[in-house]
Amino acid sequence: MTAANNAPAPELLAAIDLGSNSFHMVVARLVHGEIRTLEKMGEKVQLGAGLDAGNNLTEAAQQIALACLSRFAQRISGMPPEAVQVVGTNALRVARNAHRFLARAEQVLGFPVEIIAGREEARLIYLGVSHTLSDDTGRRLVVDIGGGSTEFIIGERFEAQELESLHMGCVSFRNRYFEDGKISRRQMDRAITHGAQELLNIRHRFRSLGWQSAVGSSGSIKAIASVLANLKLTNGSITLEAMRELRRRLVDMGQASRLGELGVRPDRQSIFPAGFAILMAAFESLGIEEMTYADGALREGLLYDIAGRIQHEDVRDRTIQALQERYHVDQQHAQAVEDTAMTIYEQVADQWQLRTAADEEVLRWACRLHEIGLTISHSQYHKHGAYLLRYSDLPGFSQQFQRDLATLVRGHRRKFSPAIFEGIDSEEDRRRLRYLCIITRLAVLLQHSRNHEAPPELSLSADTASLSIRFPEQWLDERPLTLADLENERDYLARQDFKLRINE
Repeated sequence: MTAANNAPAPELLAAIDLGSNSFHMVVARLVHGEIRTLEKMGEKVQLGAGLDAGNNLTEAAQQIALACLSRFAQRISGMPPEAVQVVGTNALRVARNAHRFLARAEQVLGFPVEIIAGREEARLIYLGVSHTLSDDTGRRLVVDIGGGSTEFIIGERFEAQELESLHMGCVSFRNRYFEDGKISRRQMDRAITHGAQELLNIRHRFRSLGWQSAVGSSGSIKAIASVLANLKLTNGSITLEAMRELRRRLVDMGQASRLGELGVRPDRQSIFPAGFAILMAAFESLGIEEMTYADGALREGLLYDIAGRIQHEDVRDRTIQALQERYHVDQQHAQAVEDTAMTIYEQVADQWQLRTAADEEVLRWACRLHEIGLTISHSQYHKHGAYLLRYSDLPGFSQQFQRDLATLVRGHRRKFSPAIFEGIDSEEDRRRLRYLCIITRLAVLLQHSRNHEAPPELSLSADTASLSIRFPEQWLDERPLTLADLENERDYLARQDFKLRINE
């Protein structure tokens, strides 16, 4: 167990959502398993609008974003790492230079920033919404219109059943259909048709499952509900009939700059028609008759995700278990490999500066999943397993964490080559993963016989480019195959300028 596991639960939690349109932060207190919000901050950063023609974030857009994060950083300064989650969504998923921005953002915040996949974003949104609604029975549809993507979820109580993230958002649609500030019938029709085309992929699946209530959870949907109420078209909900009337009025108005007459805030006027078009497409395509607004969203979902980890109800553990079952992993063998890896880890972690909860977690989970590729083929199964972990939808995991898991599985056997670490830009990440990979390789090797025996009483010492292992007397003499494996491993590591010493 790491120190983080044994520490008392943090008093305060914080979640930061780096959205394509806005950055949001919420700080809360965890009281008897319940989250009590203390403070919310939000700024219209429009990161998605800062993508150039090559999908690179411009320097100007990065500076605006970093200035916002510097203000957030003051509020969370001094909080323990396990109490803070910072995630990026669609704009950072598509930005080709995202890794450079992340390095700058982490320096400003003092906490890691993780990019999450669209379906993971959808899962967290549903978690946030479901905790802000009454605990009713029946399925609900949740829709969240972001700056660069829109999430659709069907779930019941706190469990999502269908998750989808579509590549359309109020900033991207504004840039494509309403950039000149005009709201013509032709522009509105084209935007709604585009939205309907995106929804074709999920329309049948979602309508077949069905729902008893529909909920919207984004700034765009909140603004639409507010306008409908101001116009006295509804009492605060959103209905299909009211949406059709608002569509007529928007076209008659003709200019986004006039939306203040409907009560739309100045900072939201340019994106309001785009958000409306996406929601109108959802109403018509999915057959939504009425929708209510809920205040919970991605950042609240992040808070409940943090709370779950603190209270040992980590969704990631369930994901790992599901993968083991789905790919018929020999769990007894995987546990033996994990136990051996932890025996090594405990002795070298300090010397290799691996003493974080994330380092231990990725090592444990890689050991549990190192053979998932066997379901596809025995030949090159480490590569098949790495591909599955890199590109599957894994609830609870960021894209960086999936990359780390895939790296350890890819590198747990055969050649120890630089190709294993391709695509990892940070020198610090390469160093850390290289050491974790060596531990995984040795653990797999020491359990090669698959007899699930407890790891031997090893004595290890390490420095930056070497590892010395002393085995109990006679242990290797009784296991000539293991000795041969270790000698082969010594050669593999030597080719990458790493020295493995055995009983020296």
